Amino acid sequence: MWETLATVRDLGRVQEIASVLVRYGFGDVVQRIGMAGALERTGRLLHIGGGEDSALRLSPPERVRHALQDLGPTFVKFGQVLATRVDLLPPEWIDELGRLQSHVPAVPMEALRAQLEEDLGDAPERVFARFEDVPMAAASLAQAHRAWLHDGTPVVLKIRRPGIREVIEADLRLLARLAEIVQSQAPDLRRYRPVEVVRQFDASLRRELDFARECRNAERIAGNFADDTRVLIPRVYWEWTSERLNVQALVDGIPAGDLAAIDAAGLDRHALAMTGADIIMQMVFEDGLFHADPHPGNLFFMRDGRVALIDFGMVGRVSPTLREQVARLLYGLVFQQPQTVCDVLLDWTEGAEVDEAQLQSEIDAFVDQYRGVLLKDLRMGAMLGDVTGLLRRHGLMLPPDLALLIKALLTLEGLGRQLDPDFDMTGAAQPWLQRLMWQRHSPRALALRGQQSLSGALDLLADLPRDLRRLVQSARRGRLRGQIEVTSLKAFGDQVNSAANRMTMGVVVAALIIGSSIVMNAVSGGSGNRWLMALGVVGFVGAALGGVWILLSIWRSGRRR
Repeated sequence: MWETLATVRDLGRVQEIASVLVRYGFGDVVQRIGMAGALERTGRLLHIGGGEDSALRLSPPERVRHALQDLGPTFVKFGQVLATRVDLLPPEWIDELGRLQSHVPAVPMEALRAQLEEDLGDAPERVFARFEDVPMAAASLAQAHRAWLHDGTPVVLKIRRPGIREVIEADLRLLARLAEIVQSQAPDLRRYRPVEVVRQFDASLRRELDFARECRNAERIAGNFADDTRVLIPRVYWEWTSERLNVQALVDGIPAGDLAAIDAAGLDRHALAMTGADIIMQMVFEDGLFHADPHPGNLFFMRDGRVALIDFGMVGRVSPTLREQVARLLYGLVFQQPQTVCDVLLDWTEGAEVDEAQLQSEIDAFVDQYRGVLLKDLRMGAMLGDVTGLLRRHGLMLPPDLALLIKALLTLEGLGRQLDPDFDMTGAAQPWLQRLMWQRHSPRALALRGQQSLSGALDLLADLPRDLRRLVQSARRGRLRGQIEVTSLKAFGDQVNSAANRMTMGVVVAALIIGSSIVMNAVSGGSGNRWLMALGVVGFVGAALGGVWILLSIWRSGRRR
């Protein structure tokens, strides 16, 4: 795998990644996955040491965070996505990766102007009544500039960095290959499903690069709250919005983390916390589309008490079935029903190998510790953290949107308690859970599920004769086949194939040596033919090259073992 990388334009980036990992004390990882050997075989030396002393004094999560920060925007975003995977990583890793910041120096307007004029169709100074060259903020993927429409309305231009897509494409290509190698060469890291995690990250980052998609998400969520006067989602100006440019109304509110400004504005912190909880609960349990990153930088409080949401690049989707399962899980946690919790977790991890008896026993003990605790004293974040801890211990992995949802609920509870120490997330969720559970067991819902089940059974019975006839016909024609795939035999087959190739080359080398010896003997016997002598020399050179190839192949196979 790394030999392939050594022949393409990504080799320099491979060396940079390896160097950063070594600098932060992960030289053993570089060696285990074969990066060091591949670089050495391409003539690039890599000093594998113990890492810098200052880096080694940091904890492993801190070292990983700094390494991702040094590797640039793609890896920073990857770390931020990993910070949502509460089902894969323990709390100390989630907290540390959550500190990753993508703030970078802004791109000068001279470097942005050509792309911006292409997207706007004219110079920004002519499109807008006023445009600020100096950005309000700069991040790894984009930077924001303030402008004013001709009617005086303030807007924000979110401009994608020029050339960032090409950089990210190269890094995603490397991440995918790196994940495959880690999954095959590092068995102890296999339980983290690196290939699956990187695949999900690839899809997420590509969506985040499309600013028009972000605006569509914003408008869809705004439509869901069209009748709720407590919610503000900035208007999108589609005449200037595209994949690389997002133009929205400016939100002039108080950042959710600025408690002093909130108090100075005379806002009711408890009411704000409850409004934020209601907004997220409606997104999850009623609309099925939720803001997946509700941190204080994306939430603002207006001076009239409204809650404003921005940045819809990362959203989660909850299907009706999944929505019902989430409600059942939370209901089981809140009202001490361990069997309900276990059933939902098994539904989510269907197909995974799990000791159901052990899982059930741990859930019983976990739920039992909350028995007799008053509802207002329950901490939803702590309960969800315990559930994800159970999943990690059993090597189970949640669907990506569920991991996003749990992380969003944890973030929301933390923000709510920051606003109001007495904020009760469980109490805020209780009406939504009871409503969903009632809807699930209402006569109409039961009748509908019964009708769907009966319809499915009838369809199955109706199709059964046709399916049996096709099966019998395939058997008669000799087309009925069974396929058994044994993954361990593939590696064995590859070894046999490699050994056969070396044996064949050995026979060819031996034949070249013998043939060239006969030719050279004839020349030395007095024929004096220069062409025969050249043929003999070429044969010996080919034999020497073939012998070197065989020795290198044997040495490399030994290194891989």
